[in-house]
Amino acid sequence: MHPNALFRSEDRALFETLIEEIGFGMIFAATPDGPRVAHTPLVHTGDGAVQFHLSRGNALTRHLPGVTALAVVNGPDAYVSPRWYDDAAQVPTWNYIALEMEGPVRRMDAEGLEGLLETLSERQEARVIGGEPWTMDKMPPDKLRAMMGGITGFEMEVRGWRPTLKLSQNKPAEERARVADALEAQGAMALAQLMRTLVDDKGAT
Repeated sequence: MHPNALFRSEDRALFETLIEEIGFGMIFAATPDGPRVAHTPLVHTGDGAVQFHLSRGNALTRHLPGVTALAVVNGPDAYVSPRWYDDAAQVPTWNYIALEMEGPVRRMDAEGLEGLLETLSERQEARVIGGEPWTMDKMPPDKLRAMMGGITGFEMEVRGWRPTLKLSQNKPAEERARVADALEAQGAMALAQLMRTLVDDKGAT
């Protein structure tokens, strides 16, 4: 989380939307072999928890149950050039959105894992253009059981939410507008749009 309070938010609905829209993140934890990270799809449960699954062979899998871990979701980001400011006495920076979540992790049972996989496939298949959505019932039961046997489901109870929404809130409104326009011209459409919609006229989120 960025140390500047201008770049923070208490908007839990916004955090949940970020998890839903990105749908993918990283899980960090300390292990006896040193710090480790795993990349995985994430699902927000709507009641303060996130769920995910890892391969049984992942370096984190056997160490996660019962520990406090960190989950991170990264949103859009982009380089901000000093040439876009009216005042030339500036330095380069980076605008970005990121969400850190911390909490204890528990292992899910087989029923919970199956529910997680169904939710993941339903949400992501709904975004695929063309064709019929894939559903888990298209898998032969024995093959589905075998494939589920190779992964482990987890749920993190999020006790700490640490967001960073660095969208030039420390700059005057006219400077932010200029940066947003420049980012859009560079192809960073999503970040430019968020700068225009998440930041009010006073520079706060």
